[in-house]
Formats: sequence, C-alpha cells, structure tokens
Amino acid sequence: MLTPAFDLSQDPDFLTIAIRVPYARVSEFDVYFEGSDFKFYAKPYFLRLTLPGRIVENGSEQGSYDADKDASEIPEEVDDDEEFDWEIEQTPYEEVSESALNPQCHYGFGNLRSGVFQRLQDELSDVIDIKNPDFTPAAERRQKRLAAELAKFDPDHYLADFFEDEAIEQILKYNPWWTDKYSKMKAFLEKSQEEENHAALVSFSEEEKYQLRKFVNKSYLLDKKACRQVYYSLIDILLAYCYETRVTEGEKNVESAWNIRKLSPTLCWFETWTNVHEIMVSFGRRVLCYPLYRHFKLVMKACSDTIKILQLGKSAVLKCLLDIHKIFQENDPAYILNDLYISDYCVWIQKVKSKKLAALAEALKEVSLTKAQLGLELEELEAAALLVQEEETALKAAHSVSGQQTLCSSSEASDSEDSDSTVSSGNEDSDSDSEQDELKDSPSETVNSLQGPFLEESSALLIVDGGVCRNTAVQESDASQGKPLASSQPLGVSGPLIEELEEQLKTTVQVSEPKGTTAVNHSNMQERDGRQTPND
Repeated sequence: MLTPAFDLSQDPDFLTIAIRVPYARVSEFDVYFEGSDFKFYAKPYFLRLTLPGRIVENGSEQGSYDADKDASEIPEEVDDDEEFDWEIEQTPYEEVSESALNPQCHYGFGNLRSGVFQRLQDELSDVIDIKNPDFTPAAERRQKRLAAELAKFDPDHYLADFFEDEAIEQILKYNPWWTDKYSKMKAFLEKSQEEENHAALVSFSEEEKYQLRKFVNKSYLLDKKACRQVYYSLIDILLAYCYETRVTEGEKNVESAWNIRKLSPTLCWFETWTNVHEIMVSFGRRVLCYPLYRHFKLVMKACSDTIKILQLGKSAVLKCLLDIHKIFQENDPAYILNDLYISDYCVWIQKVKSKKLAALAEALKEVSLTKAQLGLELEELEAAALLVQEEETALKAAHSVSGQQTLCSSSEASDSEDSDSTVSSGNEDSDSDSEQDELKDSPSETVNSLQGPFLEESSALLIVDGGVCRNTAVQESDASQGKPLASSQPLGVSGPLIEELEEQLKTTVQVSEPKGTTAVNHSNMQERDGRQTPND
C-alpha cells in the first residue's frame, strides 16, 4: 500500500483534506472517520490520520474529485481545544539526596534524551559549546555559558557597529516572507473583526511537503514542566532563525547553520528556561558577542519577527522549522541537532493549537528588554565612546582653525616678500643701467685702470698684439700742453723683461680695443716696429 500526498486546511466551519491519488479509480474510494480518526482507502493508496480534535458529524460532510488536479477533497469540522495557562507553578525547595547529586543530565526535545554525547564526544564537540553535557547539570551549564559570553564580548566590535550602522540599517529594512503574510492577516482581521485560523495564508512548497512525508508520526508524553520547556525553547530557536534570515536577506550560506545554533542557547548549551524574559536576555547577549553584525536593534527586530510568526499560527512556525531542518541536514556536524530537537519539533508543532502560539506571542510582546539588563555595561561603554568622539571633534575643529590662521599669515608674508623683491629688482635695474652708462662714457678709464700697475712715471702703455709701447697719442697731448716729450724708444728695459710682462698681461686680462682707436694703434705699432728694427 502507498501513502498518498495530502494537504490539510481548516476554516471556522470545515476541515478540508486534499488527497492526491493519480493512479486510483474513482469508483473505489472508501472514507471512514470517527472521533479523531480519519481513514482513506483507494487501491493502491491508504491514508490514516489521527487528528488533534474530534470530527463533528452533522450531515454537512461532502466530497469532490478533480480529475485535472488528481485530488479528492473531503471537508470535515473539528472541535477546538481549551485555553493554555502560561503561569509557572512554584514549588518549595526540597533537599536533594547525595545519590542524586550527579545524575546523567537530560537534554533534547522535552529533555527526553541523554547519553548521546557520552559516546560521541569527539565527533560532536564542534556542534555544541558545552563539554560533557551528560555530566553537567543545568545550573552549571548556565554559569559556564554566561562566563563564555562575557569573555567573548568585544567592545571594539560593538562600538564599530554602533557608530558605523549603515549596513545595520539596510538589514533592518529587509522584509522576510512572513512580513507580507502578517500584513494580510492584520488587514483581514480589521475587516472582519473576528479571529480566525490563518493557516490558509501560509503555503508549503513541494519540497517542504516531501520533508513532511519523511517524518514519523508519533506522540510525546510531556508533563506540564516539560511542555513549558518545549514552548520556551521554541521561542529561543525562532529568535535565532529570524536573526539569520534577516542578516542574510533570505539567502542561506555556509554560515547559516553556525549562526542559528550559536545564537540559540537551547541548541549549543542545552539551556532550560523558566520565563520568557531570560530567553530574551540570553539571546541579546549572544547577538552582541558572536555573529558578524552586533547591534541592539537587531535583537529587538528579531523579537518582533518572532512575534509575527507565532501570531500567524502553527503553519508559519512549521515552515520555519522545516527551513531550519534543511539547513542543519546539509551541514555535516549540525545534523545531530535535527535528531535532538528539530525533527521532533516538526512533528509536535502540527498538533499544537494556534491559539496557544498566539498566547505565547502575547507573552513575548509584553517583555521589555533594555541594554542594562544584558550585563555587558553597554550604556557606560557608549557614553565613554561618545565623550571621546566629542573631544576628537573639538580637537579637529581647533586644528582646522589654527591651520587657517597659519595659511593666512603665510600668504600675507609671501605678499610682502613679493613687493620687496619688486622694489629691489627695480633698484638693481636702475643701478645696472647707470653702470652701463658709465662704462659707455669712459671705456679708456677701464683700460687705464688695468694698465696702471705696469706704468712708470705716469707714462701710458698701449697693449697691442701682446706688445707694450708708449702711447704716442698721450705724448702728443703732453707736448701740446708744454710738457717735454719722452723718448720714442722702447722702455728702458731689456727684451726678456718685456716678453715676460706680455705673458703676464695675457694670462691676467684680455682688454678689448676701444672703438675709434684702431687707426692710432696701427700707426703706433708701425712706428714702434720702425724704431726697433735697427736694434734687431
């Protein structure tokens, strides 16, 4: 016999069971229902369901067959269940015997498992943070968890996300799939003014339906305390899932399994709870200690998302649990958490009344969480950081003002230097012009000043082609003034001395001939040569 694929949906009046039987004959359907039992047979298919409530038989039952969809729909009405009390019973302290001081500690769904990690400690040490969970009581687990969170908290990382929150704001703007469903539910409630089952708002994909068919249907014997632990741990797991879905914007990655189990103390420390507030405190501490994005706004946003999912009903919760199951199943070390928690949650949640989940959402909504309650001194840290930031801002402003003053003074100094250089350059130009005029007016004075050291008895020497002779022009001027003429013979010095003197003059100065004296120099040269020839 084959178990057919089926869907269950419910409205205020009817329970609808859609069964897919593509290879069955229409004439061979057999349907049986009584109390909470429902049976369907159509060769080769057989389906048996045990419903959480009793089926009402009032003559309004009907069935239909759609050959195009290959589905047979049988609507039935189901009774509702009673209210659920969320108040925790207080019991007086009882002395524990020595034989019960170190019992094997339980964990898993409803604290129904034990001894799993005792034989697989090495293989599963990367999945959970607690060491030897089979021998660590709940109180010691909590102490170690709080110490580990305090040691892991990084003030620099927190302040970086606190001040540079552009990425955080972008994450907060993301709308996951349950946001649209929740908006539709609110609009429907405002229009009808009646609370109804909202399972029809949430649909399952074929892959999710295939996941559901692989689960084994079973019942869980939970006492009142264990039942509360199951509900509280569900909040803890959903908070971690909502954070992961939001920061990845619905795109799962290789870190998704790590994020979910790391942010949930239920999954990584096997923590147990006594109220909703301590769940929120624990989740807030871990968000600010472990993941990439550490901001208090993300804690509150995950809480808001969890409330919406719970208010949407068990179908929305089941859809989230199936997604978590898939993430853990694809992660090699985390699959054990499916066996300990998630698979049982997927089976158990289908039998839970959505009204209980709505009551749980109200309890979560009433929780008020502050930064001071997290025990990480966040307010003091933020105040100190803001004070440092204000001091740095004031210091930068002072530096900018002093820099502007320095720039202004340097520009004024450069302007004054430019004006001084302009005046001095004008003076230098005038001085150079006057010097050039003087040189033009008395070129012979320059020559005479160079010749002075080599003249005797105020006699002028004429330098011609390296030779030295008396300037006849000077002699003629002297004669015209009544002065006696000196001899036209060479100076009273020997030939070698004259040659030495000529060499010294060559190496010392080079005197250019003044204009207008070329003819005179030529005549003097000829006269000298004529006078020196007899001696040679």
